Amino acid sequence: MQIDPLHTSQKDIYKILTGTVIPRPIGWVSTTDAEGNHNLAPFSFFNAVGEDPPHVMFSTVRTGNVTKDTLNNVLQTGEFVVNMATEDLVEKMNTTSANLKPGESEFELAGLTPVPSLLVKAPRVLESPVNMECKLVHHYSLEDHKNGGATIMIGRVVMFHIDDSILLDNYKINQDVYRPVARLAGWNYSKLGEIFSIKRPE
Repeated sequence: MQIDPLHTSQKDIYKILTGTVIPRPIGWVSTTDAEGNHNLAPFSFFNAVGEDPPHVMFSTVRTGNVTKDTLNNVLQTGEFVVNMATEDLVEKMNTTSANLKPGESEFELAGLTPVPSLLVKAPRVLESPVNMECKLVHHYSLEDHKNGGATIMIGRVVMFHIDDSILLDNYKINQDVYRPVARLAGWNYSKLGEIFSIKRPE
């Protein structure tokens, strides 16, 4: 079957993308608005961009032409923190996806602890074993959209916070202790599952 996006509904395109591009890491993004109110929300359109220098990206959709607090806050302050979600935090992470009014705290709703970052004003999630303080370097809003589109945010990581419990020698991460979760389609998530190795050709 061939599917032409120009003649397919946004809802169906979303199902195709989120059902085929899997598993997707989850960027749990914390921000602060100009008045100092904290916001926390998960994004599954998220990934690392490169390591020299380190950058990450996430995108926020604008369903019904409504801009999310995260996008407003990042554009106002130029800063955000990516916190990584793990198996023991997945329920709290899901709670922070609720639609709250601007100024209401997802941290408080989910029973999470905001702690100060070192180089940005946005707080970190204390309970998360990985936090990345980021400065916005670029954003781009998709064109020719049907229902609000999306905005891609690229941030430079200016500080990593890695819990000692998941850190091995030589900066490797202990996946058995880390236990990250990933996004699938619909209401589904995945754990790491079986891990196998393939050596690259020389």
